[in-house]
Amino acid sequence: MTRKQMVRPGGRSARVQASVHTAVRELTAEVGRDALTVPLVAQRAGVTPSTIYRRWGDLQELLSDVAVERLRPETEPHDHGDLRADLTAWAEQFLEEMASPAGRAYIRDALLGSPDGGNAGQCSAYAAEQVDAIVARAADRTQRAPGIETVLDRVVAPLMYRILFRPDGLDAAYARQLVTELLDTGAPSGR
Repeated sequence: MTRKQMVRPGGRSARVQASVHTAVRELTAEVGRDALTVPLVAQRAGVTPSTIYRRWGDLQELLSDVAVERLRPETEPHDHGDLRADLTAWAEQFLEEMASPAGRAYIRDALLGSPDGGNAGQCSAYAAEQVDAIVARAADRTQRAPGIETVLDRVVAPLMYRILFRPDGLDAAYARQLVTELLDTGAPSGR
């Protein structure tokens, strides 16, 4: 008689991560970020503190992991029928989400808990995936579109710089201006 191997969807590791992430989000809302401790998170998640230390190292790395997960887009960018409309709507939404107090806190946590830059790279990859979807859609419509790296350099990078270092006066008009300058100056096309 052969034994069927039990397959756990996502496995224990995924369940632990999910419960710990949920505990962090709930406790942050209830007691505030400054009151978080590894033992408090572990108790809420139903794991031992050593599980958290073994997997994440310390509270900052855990907060960083949660932040990266929270910064992941939940859907593809909306299709407004045209490259300019798609990119403008996406840039405005990106700015709104990232410039919010929660967005800034997530960015800070993502960067602080990852000294090797891995989390920054993951956040950058999320933005690149979103831009890629917009650029690919434009190509499918036979619209000339700038390359992904060009959009990241000329729209995303200035937005992130302003969000982090010069947030005063930052609004949707600035995001629209960046997209307009990109598309009206004949930025190099290509993916």
